[in-house]
Amino acid sequence: MDQHYLTPLFEPQSIVLFTGPQDQPDKQTPQALALLAHLKAQPFKGHITPLDTSTTGTLADLAQVKADLAVIALPPGEIMAALELAGRIRVKAALVLSTGIGAQQAAEMHRVAQRQGFWLLGPNSQGFQRPQLQLNASAVGDLASSGQLALVSQSGALTASIMDWAKQNKVGFSTVVALGPHTQVTLAAVLDYLASDRHTHGIVVYMEGIANARRFTSALRAAANAKPVVVLKAGRKLAGNAAAQTHSSAIVGSDEVFDAVLRRAGAVRVRSFVELFSAAKCLASRYRPVGRRLAVITNGGGPGVLAADWVSELGLDLGVLTEDGARQLQPLLPQHASLSDLIDLSEDAGAEHYRAALEVASKDRGIDGVLVIYSPKFGGDADAVADVLVQAKPRMSKPLVACWMGDASVQPARHALADALIPSFRTPEAAVGAFGNIASFYQNQQLLQQTPPPLSHELSAPDVEGARLLIEGVLTERRKVLTEMESKALLSAFHIPVTQTLLARTAAEAMMIATQLGFPVALKIDSPDVSHKSDVGGVALNVMNATAVRDIWHEMMDAVHERVPDARINGVTVQAMARKARGRELYIGVVTDDPFGPVIAFGAGGTMIELMNDHAMEMPPLNQFLARRLMERSRVHETLGAWRGAPAVDMAALEQVLLRVSEMVCELPQLREMDINPIIVDEHGAVAVDARIVIGPAAQTSPGRAGRYGHLAILPYPARYEQLWPLKGGGEYTVRPIHPDDAQALQAFMKGLSAESRYFRFVSSMAELPPAMLARFTLIDYDREMALCAVVEEETVDADGTKHVRERIIGVSRYITNPDQTSCEFSLVVDDAFAGQGLGSRLMLSIMDVAREKGLQEIIGLVLTNNEGMLRLMRSLGFTVRAYPDDPDFRLVTHPL
Repeated sequence: MDQHYLTPLFEPQSIVLFTGPQDQPDKQTPQALALLAHLKAQPFKGHITPLDTSTTGTLADLAQVKADLAVIALPPGEIMAALELAGRIRVKAALVLSTGIGAQQAAEMHRVAQRQGFWLLGPNSQGFQRPQLQLNASAVGDLASSGQLALVSQSGALTASIMDWAKQNKVGFSTVVALGPHTQVTLAAVLDYLASDRHTHGIVVYMEGIANARRFTSALRAAANAKPVVVLKAGRKLAGNAAAQTHSSAIVGSDEVFDAVLRRAGAVRVRSFVELFSAAKCLASRYRPVGRRLAVITNGGGPGVLAADWVSELGLDLGVLTEDGARQLQPLLPQHASLSDLIDLSEDAGAEHYRAALEVASKDRGIDGVLVIYSPKFGGDADAVADVLVQAKPRMSKPLVACWMGDASVQPARHALADALIPSFRTPEAAVGAFGNIASFYQNQQLLQQTPPPLSHELSAPDVEGARLLIEGVLTERRKVLTEMESKALLSAFHIPVTQTLLARTAAEAMMIATQLGFPVALKIDSPDVSHKSDVGGVALNVMNATAVRDIWHEMMDAVHERVPDARINGVTVQAMARKARGRELYIGVVTDDPFGPVIAFGAGGTMIELMNDHAMEMPPLNQFLARRLMERSRVHETLGAWRGAPAVDMAALEQVLLRVSEMVCELPQLREMDINPIIVDEHGAVAVDARIVIGPAAQTSPGRAGRYGHLAILPYPARYEQLWPLKGGGEYTVRPIHPDDAQALQAFMKGLSAESRYFRFVSSMAELPPAMLARFTLIDYDREMALCAVVEEETVDADGTKHVRERIIGVSRYITNPDQTSCEFSLVVDDAFAGQGLGSRLMLSIMDVAREKGLQEIIGLVLTNNEGMLRLMRSLGFTVRAYPDDPDFRLVTHPL
C-alpha cells in the first residue's frame, strides 16, 4: 500500500503486448511498428508477452498470463477488445498508443478501464520511456540516456523534438511521458507520481490545458515542494474582453492567472521553447539557488555589460564582491582588471585568473550564483578556462552557468562543459535568463510555503451572514450587478473602510444630502446597467455648492439617458470628496478565471486604469506575507513609500484591506468580479471611494467536488478543525491541522520516539525524517489529505533567563485519499511519554470526522502483526481487523465512515 498507484504503469516488472500480427507489418499501425523497433533495439529488463485479440486459447490459458502493464498499439476498431482482454488477465495499468480517437470513444475506453480496475494512459498517448528500466514504450524516438530529469508533455511532436535536442546536448531523463488528449491518466496524476519518484530530481512540463484546476494545482504543489518544476504552456490568451463588466475583467487575462497559479504552486514558468531548453540544462545540473544575486566574471567589457543589462531587465540583482572578497582577489588579477561591479578580468586574463575569481566568488556571501563569460582572444585558451570550471563545479554549492562566445574555436570547450553538466549558452542574455529561472524557483518556493486560513485571526470577525443575505437578496431579484450602495455595504460587512454614500432620487434630495455632508462632494449615477460610469458622463467630482449639485444632477440624467437609453437608473449617489491631498489612487480587484476560480488583483487605480495596465495578481487565500509580495510586484509599489514630497502611505492599512478582500473571496463563493477603484491611501489609512461587484453561480475548480471552499484552487488552512482537549492528570492539548511551520517540531517529535514506535510507524529504523519527507509531511494539500497534530505548550528559559513558550508535538494522525476518491489510508503515532492518556483514540476519532466531512466512505490502514497496542486500539474503535493477503507481517484494518 506504500506504492504509488501508477507504479505498475511506470515501473512494470512484466508487460503484455498487443501490436497486431507481427508477421504482417503492413497490417500494423505506425505506433506499433515504432514500438516494436524500439523494444528490439533496447530490450526491456522485465518480461514481455505478445498477445493477440483474436487468440483462441481457453480461460485457463489466459489465467497463466500475468502482467503489470498492457501496451496496446492497434487500429481504433480493435482497441476495445484488447482493453477487455487486458482486464481479464488482471493487468494493473494499460497504455494505448494511438492518434485521432475522439472524446466519445475515449470515454468508452475509460469506462472499460474503470470497470476492469486498471489505470489507462491513453488513448492518443505517444507513450513513455523509463531509461533506467531500459523501457521504451513510446513512438517518440530512441530511448533517452539515463538521467535525473523528467519530461511530461501533452504534445507528442514536441516530445520528439525535445528528445532530439536532449541527445545532442547530453541531457538524460528519468522519465519521458507523452500524454496526448483524452487520456485517463492526467497530467496531474503523472506529476503526483513524479513527486515521489526516487529517480527524478527535476521536472519539465509542456502543457496545453487542464480539466480539473484543483487537482492540477494540488499535484503541482506536491511536485514543486519536492523538486524543481519548470512549465511551458501553450495557448496564451490576450487579456480582456469587450463585454467585461468590471475593470478587473478587462485587464486581467487567463494567461496572467496561470502565472499566478504557478508562482503560488512553487513552480517556474518559461515562455519559449528556447527557455525550456535552458531551464532543462539547469535542472539537469541539480542547482538549488538561494537568492537572485548573479556575479558576472568576464574577460570582455562588452559581453559583461550585456549580461548586466539583462540582469536588470529580468529583475535580478548583480552580485558584487564584498570588500573582503575584492581585497583578496585584486592582487591575483591582471593590472587592468576591474571589480567595481562586474568581475572584469580584462583581455589579458588566463585560466589562472578565472580560477582565482571563481574561487573567491563561490565563497563570497554577497553572491548567490556565478556566470562565467569567455570571449575568444588572440593567444587565449578557451579549453583551459573551461577546464577551470569543470574542476571547480564539484566544490561549488552555488549555481554556475557559462557563456562561451563565438563558435568554431570554442566548440571543444562547450563539449567539455556539457560533459560536466555545466549549463553553457551562446549569448550572455540566454545564460542570465537561465539563472533567472532557477532563482525564480527559490522565490516561488517561499510562496508555496504559505498556508493562510480563510479568515485572518488578527482581524475582527466580519459579518459573513449579513453579506450572504445581501447577495441572496440581489440574486432573488435576478440581478448580477450590485449597485454602488450595495457594493459598499458588502465591503463594510468585511470592515473595509468606505466613503459615506447616500442615494438621491431627485435633484432636491441631492442638494439636501450634499449640504449635510459638506462640500465639495462627488455625484455618481446609480444604475445596475452602467458598468463604467465615467464613460457615459455619470461621474462629477469636486462639486462645490448646492446650485451646481442641482444642475449636474439634471445634466447627468440627460447624458446617461442619451448614451444608455434602456438603463435602469435608481438615482444619483452623493458622497463627500475623500480629503487625501497626497493620497495615491489604487485599485484592488477580483476576477474569476475558468478553470482556476477567483484571483485577487492589485495596481494603480483611477480613470486611466486600462491605459496604465498596472496589475499584479495572487491566488487567495492571502496572509500578510502574500499581501506584501502582491503589492511589491505592481509598478505602483514604488510610489507607496515617501515619494515626491508625500510621506509614505500606511502600508499596514493597505495590507488589511487586501486581507479583507481575501476573506470576502473565501467566504462568498458567488462573488465573481469586483472593483474597488479607486481606493485612496495615504499616511493616515485607506478608504474605498468607489466599488462595483458582480455576483453569480460559484466557480467549481474541481468538477464533482463541491464543499465549502469548492470555488478555490488552493484550499485555505482549515482552522475550523482546531480543538482543545484535557490531558489526564491535568493540563490540556490542542488538536489542529499541521502546517509548514511545524517542520522542526515534527522532526523533534520523530527523534523523541522510541526505536520501537518509529519502526511501528515507518517499518524502518531511521532516526529522523529526510528533508524531502519532512517537507511532504508538513506542506500538505488539505483537499486530498489531512494531518492532525496534538500539541502542548512548553516553557523554555534561555541562558540569559528569558522565558519562551513553544509548541511540542505529542502525536500525529494522518489520512491520504486513495485514487478511487471514496476511501483513504490512515497512519497514527503518539509520543511514548503520553501513551495511555487517550491521545490515540482522540486523534483517530478526529481524523475520521474530517474524512467523513470530505465525503469519504471508508478508512483503512496497515498495522504490523506484532503491534498489539495499535491493534487493540483499532478494535476498541470498531475497526475490522483481518489478514493482509499481500504480506503476512501486516493486518488490514478497516472502518466504514
